[in-house]
Amino acid sequence: SRRCGLAAGRSYSGGGAYPSVSLTCPLPGVPKAVFAAAESRERFETRVTVLENGLRVASQNKFGQFCTVGILVNSGSRHEAKYLSGISHFLEKLAFSSTAQFGSKDEILLTLEKHGGICDCQASRDTIMYAVSADARGLDTVVNLLADVTLQPRLSDEEIEMTRMAIRFELEDLNMRPDPEPLLTEMIHAAAFRDNTVGLNRFCPVENTDKIDRDVLHSYLSSYYTPDRMVLAGVGIEHEHLVECARKYLLGVQPVWGTGRSRGVDRSVAQYTGGIVKVEKDMSDVSLGPTPIPELTHIMIGLESCSFLEDDFIPFAVLNMMMGGGGSFSAGGPGKGMFTRLYLNVLNRHHWMYNATSYHHSYEDTGLLCIHASADPKQVREMVEIITREFILMAGAVGEVELERAKTQLKSMLMMNLESRPVIFEDVGRQVLATNTRKLPHELCALISQVKPTDIKRVVTKMLHKKPAVAALGDLTDLPTYEHIQAALSSKDGRLPRLYRLFR
Repeated sequence: SRRCGLAAGRSYSGGGAYPSVSLTCPLPGVPKAVFAAAESRERFETRVTVLENGLRVASQNKFGQFCTVGILVNSGSRHEAKYLSGISHFLEKLAFSSTAQFGSKDEILLTLEKHGGICDCQASRDTIMYAVSADARGLDTVVNLLADVTLQPRLSDEEIEMTRMAIRFELEDLNMRPDPEPLLTEMIHAAAFRDNTVGLNRFCPVENTDKIDRDVLHSYLSSYYTPDRMVLAGVGIEHEHLVECARKYLLGVQPVWGTGRSRGVDRSVAQYTGGIVKVEKDMSDVSLGPTPIPELTHIMIGLESCSFLEDDFIPFAVLNMMMGGGGSFSAGGPGKGMFTRLYLNVLNRHHWMYNATSYHHSYEDTGLLCIHASADPKQVREMVEIITREFILMAGAVGEVELERAKTQLKSMLMMNLESRPVIFEDVGRQVLATNTRKLPHELCALISQVKPTDIKRVVTKMLHKKPAVAALGDLTDLPTYEHIQAALSSKDGRLPRLYRLFR
C-alpha cells in the first residue's frame, strides 16, 4: 500500500534509508552485533570465606551500581531466657545511633548520603540484622560504618531514654491498630512454645522498659555479639573486596563492652507445648472514622511443622501455598489467590468471614503452620469449626491440579522476591548463618518440583498428631474450650458431623 511504501522509504536519524530490507536480515553497513553471553554458573554462586576469628563473609554477584551489605547476628528474643525480656527490641531501636567514630545518627546518615545510602535494622526471634544499601564504590565506608555500629555503639543515657519512649509508643500503637496480625503472631508463638525459645515475646514488655540499661545491654552483647555468631553478607560487590574490608574493620577489633562479662549462650532447643492464649478485648473502637471497621473476633490456630533445615520444609511450604487465603476484599483485585483452599472452601462459601489466611513460620529447630480467621463475635464457634475442618482435610486427597498450581505459585513467588537486592542479601545472610552455605534458587525450584501428594499427606499426618496452639483476641464469649478444639483436630475421619457434636 501507499502508506507502507512511504514508511518503508522514510529516512531515520541514523542517516540511511532501507526501503526493502526485511526485519529478519541484518542492515547493510551496520557493524555486527556482539551479544552478552551467560557466564559460568560459578560467577553467580554464593561465595563464603571464614576469617581467623570465626566471622563468615558471604557475597553474591548482581549487576548494578548499588550494593546491599550488612551484618547478621545469631541473636534474638529466643536467646533472652537468662536476661530481661525485650533486649533485642531495644537493640533494634538503638541501631545506627552514635558510635566511637560517629557522634550521632545524623552524622551516620550524612555519611551514607554521600554514597546515596540508606540503613535499617531488624530484629526477629533468632536474628538481628544491620543493613546498608549504597553505591558499590562506597563499600569501604559502608563496612567501616557497619563494624562501628555493631561493635562500638555508645549507648548513651539520652539514647536509651529516647528508646524507652519509642518502645512505649510502639506498644501502645500495637494495641490500637486495626490489623491484629502482629499481636496474634506473638500470642500463637507464646501458646505453641510456652515460656521457651521462640515462644518468648519479641516485643519488650512495658514493665521492662525502665529496667534495661547500658549494663544489661553490654552483658547481653558480650555473650551474643561474637564473631563466630556473625555473618557479613553483601550483594552486588566483588567477594575479594568484601573480604578485604572485613579483615580491615572486623578482624581483631575490641568491642566497646570488652571481654569477660559473658553469661553464656543459651543453646536451648525449642520445646513445642501447645496450648491457648486468650485476650478478651473490646474491638469496637479500634478503627475510628466515618466508616469504621466492624467489630471482629480474631482466632489463630496452629500446629508444629518443622525446621527450615529439614527435608520436610519444602512440602510444608507447598502446603502453605496450597492453603493460601487472604481477606474478603482482595487488594490485588479479582483472581488474586482465588484458587487456594481457604478461598474456595472458606471465604467463597461463608460470606460472614472477613479473613482466612495461612502462615508458615520456620526456625532452625522447629516451625509453626497456622491459620488466622476473623469474623463477627456471634459466629466464633462456627468459624473455629470451619478452620479445624480445614486442618483435618489437609490429610485427605490432594488434587494433582491444585498441587501443581501451588508449586508453580511458590516458585513464582520465590523468583519474584529474589529480583530484589535486599531480599537476596537477607536470603544469603540467613542461610549462611544457619548452614554455612546457600541453596541457589534453581536448587530450591527443583526441590519444589519434586513434591508429591504423598509428601503432603505425610507431613500433615505428622503435624496432626501434635496438640494445637490457639490464640484468640476480641469478644470470646462464644469461643469453644481448648479441649473441644483439641478433640476436633484429633478426628481421623474429618467428618463435619463429629465437629458439630463436639462444639455443640
